[in-house]
Amino acid sequence: MSHTWDAEEYSSSSGAQQKWARELLPKLRLSGSEHVLDIGCGDGKVTAEIAEHLPDGSILGIDSSAEMIAFARENFPPACFPNVGFEQCDARTLAFDAEFDVVFSNACLHWVVDHAPVLRGIAKSLRPGGRILLQMGGRGNAAAILGVLDTMLPDREWRRYFDAFTFPYGFYTAEEYRAWLTEAGLEPVRAERIPKDMVQQGRSGLAGWVRTTWLPYTARVPADLRETFIAQVVERYVAEHPPDAEGGIHVRMVRLEVEARRPAPSLSFAANGVMEGEAPAEPPPGAPVPADDGAPRGGQ
Repeated sequence: MSHTWDAEEYSSSSGAQQKWARELLPKLRLSGSEHVLDIGCGDGKVTAEIAEHLPDGSILGIDSSAEMIAFARENFPPACFPNVGFEQCDARTLAFDAEFDVVFSNACLHWVVDHAPVLRGIAKSLRPGGRILLQMGGRGNAAAILGVLDTMLPDREWRRYFDAFTFPYGFYTAEEYRAWLTEAGLEPVRAERIPKDMVQQGRSGLAGWVRTTWLPYTARVPADLRETFIAQVVERYVAEHPPDAEGGIHVRMVRLEVEARRPAPSLSFAANGVMEGEAPAEPPPGAPVPADDGAPRGGQ
């Protein structure tokens, strides 16, 4: 099921996602000349921020949402961000071929249930020796919010809108992901689940986050009832997790963080020190020619 995103509201409600992306930037270890692919670029803020670290490189942000791409292009135009581009593209059908040194993704890939085609596309998109850094929701992410939703869906008021509903997210473990990386031809470097504390500013902040990021649930509810549904989610959550002294509402999140690389081709050398497939160097003029001792040599 595809969703229509409100890119402007998402941009104002995604402070936590931007904060987590900034925490990832040092782990990219950019030299400044790389070509980077940002999968799930959303409103483009993070893509443009990464571009500041690429004075001699470039970054392409892709997203499946036409609304997000239009917002990103409007707010980060080529005239002001010449090393940034944006394209509408589905992460499951990447068509790039050895075009990127780094593939990055933050707060996106948990929207995909089957990661096998994504990882195959990433491997094909990377140049040999290229690297990936991904962060997404992992097993146990937003468990308390999901618990509230699980109690609401059977209610008479809402159950008619959730017939044949299946869990829409891919929240996986590090162990699962290491195996999938290897199957895709990538070399795992690190995969771990990391707990995070998301803080929303009061009920309105929590409602904005639910409204803009829990679309697989909210989009099933008729538009005239949607705000009532969101308000019930907020009230039930706050009843179990009241605001702190500053009015912040905390949501426990779990992120799956993954690093891997595409192996570079290994160089194989013959016994004479010459790389296989390469002809031996001609002796310099005047050098003595070894006597033929009758022993078989390559090419005979």
